[in-house]
Amino acid sequence: MRAARGKPVRTLPGNAKRRRSRTGGEGAGPCGRRASRSRIKVTVAGGSGWCFGVKRALRMAETALEHSRKPIYTLGELIHNPQVVRELETKGLRVARKVSDVAGGTLVLRCHGVSPSVVEEARKRGLRVVDATCPFVKKAQDISRFLSRQGYRVVILGDRGHPEVEAMSAGLPGVRVVRDEAEARRLKREKKLGVVAQTTQTFDTFSRVVCVLAGKAQELRSYNTICETTSSRQREALKLAGEVDVMVVVGGRNSANTGRLYRICKSRVGRTHWVEDASELKGPWFKNAVRAGVTGGASTPDWLVKQVAHCIASMEAPGARASAQAGLARKSPRIL
Repeated sequence: MRAARGKPVRTLPGNAKRRRSRTGGEGAGPCGRRASRSRIKVTVAGGSGWCFGVKRALRMAETALEHSRKPIYTLGELIHNPQVVRELETKGLRVARKVSDVAGGTLVLRCHGVSPSVVEEARKRGLRVVDATCPFVKKAQDISRFLSRQGYRVVILGDRGHPEVEAMSAGLPGVRVVRDEAEARRLKREKKLGVVAQTTQTFDTFSRVVCVLAGKAQELRSYNTICETTSSRQREALKLAGEVDVMVVVGGRNSANTGRLYRICKSRVGRTHWVEDASELKGPWFKNAVRAGVTGGASTPDWLVKQVAHCIASMEAPGARASAQAGLARKSPRIL
């Protein structure tokens, strides 16, 4: 497959070049079976795969593993992808739930960020701190604190309990977290409101929340803190979902942005499925399908997205009889 920057990748299995596989011999795909001359055409949405913030966090973790004082910990999972987290664990990166669990060594802060009090506690305990917070997430956190210092009651559009939202709201007096405009309508009227968003939210939802809150404050100040890469990924996925019979979204179950991609695609094509890897694919999903689309969350490795696309292309469609999990050739994530 040849990926052009910013453009979807199209896989036409009937014309695919033969190649040798460790599991299936010449002509076998990553599912360990010879690709049939399937009628399914698979398209990978533009922008799929790791985002800038995730790549940066992984590079910093790899550098810490090579050069920093041992042991090396992350406070919570570095990113929300189980395959990558497991691979990092095999290299010595341990996951701690709280700072007090770390006896010494180096603490890598996950890309979702942490509160300033957590950083202060880590340094007081003598830990070396590596801040792998995504710069766009950190900017959203800084804006939230700026608004609070200016006397605004901060309203965050986001997912309650998500580490990014918890870090954004930490230490802000009277902060409110809403997930949509319906929850925003239930807020009391305030003199000054400041609105920000979790970086993986949709712009449409943010716009609706701002419109609702405009009627609930004498003074409203809003900052669009949604990552543009996230918005572009969502637009590409939505466009592709409108052009295919089946859509597959690849990513960790604990990934908020992957879940949002799934719901966005589901709104356009009912036959949308969420998988963590190709072993979860099921043949009946593609019955009578001519075109299938694939996209992946910001924490999903590019190799995993491509593997899912190849497995779909190798299925016997339409009316596929077997699941793509048969004989799946496992591949370890490549950390940048």
